[in-house]
Amino acid sequence: MESILSYIYYGNISFENKENLIQLLEISIYFKLNLLKEIIQKKISNSINYSNFFQFLFQNRNLNSNEIEIKCFELINQNFSQIQNNENLFNLTKEEIIKFIQFKQEKKEIFQFDFFEFLNNWIEKRNERLKGKKEKEKEKGIEKKRLFHSFFSLFDKDSISKQDFDKLKQFDFFPKSFLVNIQNKVIQDNQKEIEDKEKEIEEKWKKEIEDKNKEIEDKWKKEIEEKWKKEVEDKNKEIENKNKEIEEKWKKEIENKNKEIEDLKTENEKMKQEMELQKIFPQFSDSEIVQDIEYVKKLQEWINDNDFFSKMKKGFSAKRDGFNSQNWHSKVGGKGKTLVIIKTKDNFIFGGFTKVGFNGNPGYIGDSNAFIFSLRNDKGDRIPAKFTYNGNGYAIYSRSDLGPVFGDDYNDFLLGSNLQPGYSHFGRSYNLPNGINYGTNESKSYLAGSHNSWVVDELESYFI
Repeated sequence: MESILSYIYYGNISFENKENLIQLLEISIYFKLNLLKEIIQKKISNSINYSNFFQFLFQNRNLNSNEIEIKCFELINQNFSQIQNNENLFNLTKEEIIKFIQFKQEKKEIFQFDFFEFLNNWIEKRNERLKGKKEKEKEKGIEKKRLFHSFFSLFDKDSISKQDFDKLKQFDFFPKSFLVNIQNKVIQDNQKEIEDKEKEIEEKWKKEIEDKNKEIEDKWKKEIEEKWKKEVEDKNKEIENKNKEIEEKWKKEIENKNKEIEDLKTENEKMKQEMELQKIFPQFSDSEIVQDIEYVKKLQEWINDNDFFSKMKKGFSAKRDGFNSQNWHSKVGGKGKTLVIIKTKDNFIFGGFTKVGFNGNPGYIGDSNAFIFSLRNDKGDRIPAKFTYNGNGYAIYSRSDLGPVFGDDYNDFLLGSNLQPGYSHFGRSYNLPNGINYGTNESKSYLAGSHNSWVVDELESYFI
């Protein structure tokens, strides 16, 4: 009453104690406080859930709140398959079941077989009081049918699933008029399906005839049109072929002329480069390996010794002097500063430089000024690069039965007695490029394209 008085005099009310909501609603109804009644009904509806809707539904019997009743019916409807055998469901009154049926009818929902099972069980439980009294059995059957009739008079024939029709026949107390109505609906639906199917077949048949007639007409038109088109196409093709023949002939002549011009340009560029090479670096004028002036400039930059570049000469050529390690040693042995340049059959160009030279006596030699280099390496478009000596005491190795050897036991690169095949284990005595690890296939194949199967096309050695 304190809450009600607070509302009457001050216009506010507390809902902290939810257990008193029903009492508050009863008082608001008694005193005809309609606005408060609506507020409390809304509050109660919001508090109704799956765990308490039966409690609120039964309490509402004295209040007759439509809003609470609808909320409870919605929860029963949503959870019907889970609560079908709940004892609280069987405590519903006849009037409440009628209201629930009307609720579903208004929502235009289909009644499934499980609902009719529930009705049957609800009536059975209602009549349990007659069990054991033979004189009441007849009265029990009459009461059962009477209740079913009162319920089924509410159902619309469209609200019951057609699939459940045969199942419903097991209830012998079903009103015959109700079953007839459903059966007629099933028959009507089946008849409509047959009519729709016949119409579909008829439409399909008509369409096929129309399509066939059109196909024949189109074929006739197409034959005449194609014959005419063929004659036009043949004539156009004849003209096109003639034009193509003239065009191809003209293009060929232009291509040949352009090729002549390009060849002349290439030859002119080559001659120009040879003249420049001859003029600036005459030492490489007869080289079969170093024919690009940019390569020469790189070598000059890396060696950084003007005296060597101005006085050096080509002391050995494998093609000229023979693919033989002894011939090579006889030409370059004991010469001091020595430049070795190798070209493989796969067009890799690389080599090494040493200031101490090869003396022909077996043994490793250290040389802080030694380095190896790569001038041409088509793998990944690598640019010319110099690789410095790491100072391990094995810059070069001199032995008369071997060609040039740069590096220690596993050798950064080595040529055998016939100056082939070549062998490379780059990274032993000379620093690898960034990102390449020693011992990998990439390091072994960096200089010549492979580890130990590369073939020398030409070897040239320069010294003072």
